[in-house]
Amino acid sequence: MAQIRLVKLRKEFGRVVAVNDLSLEIRDGEFIALLGPSGCGKTTTLLMIAGIYRPTRGEIYFDDVLINEVPPKDRHIGLVFQSYALYPHMTVYQNIAFPLRLAKRPKREIDKKVREVASLTQIEELLDRMPSQLSGGQQQRVALCRALVKEPEVLLLDEPLSNLDARLRIETRAEIKRLQQELGITTILVTHDQVEAMTMAERIAVLHQGILQQYSPPNELYDNPRNLFVASFIGDPPMNLVRVSYEIKNGRPYLVAGELAIPLSSEWAQRIERTAEKEFILGIRPEDMELLLKEQIFAFPGKVILIEPLGSGVLAHICAGQVRFRVLVSREKQTWLGDRVWVQPKLEKLHLFLLDGQSIREFPNA
Repeated sequence: MAQIRLVKLRKEFGRVVAVNDLSLEIRDGEFIALLGPSGCGKTTTLLMIAGIYRPTRGEIYFDDVLINEVPPKDRHIGLVFQSYALYPHMTVYQNIAFPLRLAKRPKREIDKKVREVASLTQIEELLDRMPSQLSGGQQQRVALCRALVKEPEVLLLDEPLSNLDARLRIETRAEIKRLQQELGITTILVTHDQVEAMTMAERIAVLHQGILQQYSPPNELYDNPRNLFVASFIGDPPMNLVRVSYEIKNGRPYLVAGELAIPLSSEWAQRIERTAEKEFILGIRPEDMELLLKEQIFAFPGKVILIEPLGSGVLAHICAGQVRFRVLVSREKQTWLGDRVWVQPKLEKLHLFLLDGQSIREFPNA
C-alpha cells in the first residue's frame, strides 16, 4: 500500500487552470473522495496521480518517492473508469487476466489470481461470459476485478457508479467499501455525488474551480463547513441560506431579513460582535428546525406553502415574510398546506458566513 502526498499540484489547459495549487495528504490504506461539481478539477487530479496527465507544476509523492516522471505502468495503480472499458471480444476471465498476461505472468499464477479476485467480488459464475451478456453492475465488478488483479498499491475510481441505477448503486458502493477495508488498499474515489462520498470515504476533499475548499471527515464537513460553497454543496435536502443583518431590538439581538426576525442567544450575539460585521449569510439545515403550533422564545412565525412527501418524512416549505425555508418534519407530525406555524431553529446548529463566504467559525476569535 502507499501513502500519497500532493504538493502545490497545478494543471493548466491553455489559459484554463483546472487544478490550482492543490496540496493533500492521503494516509496509507485510507479511502478518500474527491468531490465537487463538473469542471472542479477532481478527475484531472486523479489522472495526474495515475500518470495519464502531466502536472504543469507541483509534485506527487508515493511513500515520499517523487513519481512525476514515473510512467503509469510503473506506478502500481489500479484504475476503474466510469465507462468500465471492457474488451467486448474477450470473456470476463480474459478481461480480468489481461493486465497479468501483458506483464507475462505464468499461466498458473494468472489463473489463481483471476479466480481469487472473482471470488472476492462474487462473480465466479460469470467468468465464461462475454461483457454483452452482463448487467451494468456485473460489468462494474469485472472492471474492479481487472484493477485489483494486479495487486495495486493505489486504487483510483473515476465515477465508477454513475452508470448504475439507484438501487444497484447503493449495493455496489457498500461492496466497494467492504473490499477496500478487507484489502487495505489506498483508494481515491472521484465523484460528484455527495451521498457516495459521505457513505464511502474516510475523508472528503471538496473542490470548486480547481481549488480545495475543505478536506475533512464526512461528519466534520456536514457539521462545520468552512465556507458557503461547502455548506451549500453538502446536504440533501440542501441547507437553507438567507442573507441577514444583525440588529438589536428592544435590547435583544436578532438576525433580520425583511419582515423576518430570528431571536438569538447571548452566545451567538457575542460571537457575531467579535467579527465587527453587520451583514451575513445565515445557514440552517432543514432537519435542524422544528415546526410548532404556538409561539416560543426563539421561534419565528410562518406559513406552510408547499409540502413534499419524502417517504421517511415530509419537507415543508415555509414562507416567513419574503423569505422561504425548507423544514424537515417527521411523518407523525401532521402538517397541512396553508397552516400557520412557528419555526424554531436549533441555535447550536446555526451557521453564519461572512459575505465573502467564510464561516465565522473560521474567523479569528469568533
